[in-house]
Amino acid sequence: MLSPDVRALFEGPNYAHVATVGPDGSPHSVPLWVGVEGDRIAFLTGPGSRKARNLARDPRVALSITAHDNPFTMATVRGTVELLDGEAAWEIIDRISRKYTGEPYPRGEERVVFLVEPAHALAVNFG
Repeated sequence: MLSPDVRALFEGPNYAHVATVGPDGSPHSVPLWVGVEGDRIAFLTGPGSRKARNLARDPRVALSITAHDNPFTMATVRGTVELLDGEAAWEIIDRISRKYTGEPYPRGEERVVFLVEPAHALAVNFG
C-alpha cells in the first residue's frame, strides 16, 4: 500500500525516473511520466523500448520522484511490473497524458503500460 506522502508525489505533475536491469546486470535509468492506479504506479513506453525489453526479461524496477516545486521532497519505490496493453492501457495512458499536458496521448505510436506492484515505498522530505 502506498503511503499518502508517496501517493501525493506520484499523483502530482512530477517527473519520475525508472531504473531497470540491463542484460549485463547494469542499471538503465530514464525520466518518464507516471500515474497511480489503485496502489500501483503506472508508466507508459513503447513496446520495443530498452526499458520494456529489460522488464520483459527481469520484472524488477525502481522508481524515484521529486516534487517539482521542492526537490528536497522525494520518494522511492521498488517492486515488480505487470504489462498492460490494448484499450485498457490506452485509458491509463490518456489519464497520465492529461495530467502532464491537459490532452489525451496522441495516437499513431504503439504504447504499453507497466503497472508497478510496490514491494517497498518511502517518502522523505530533506528540507
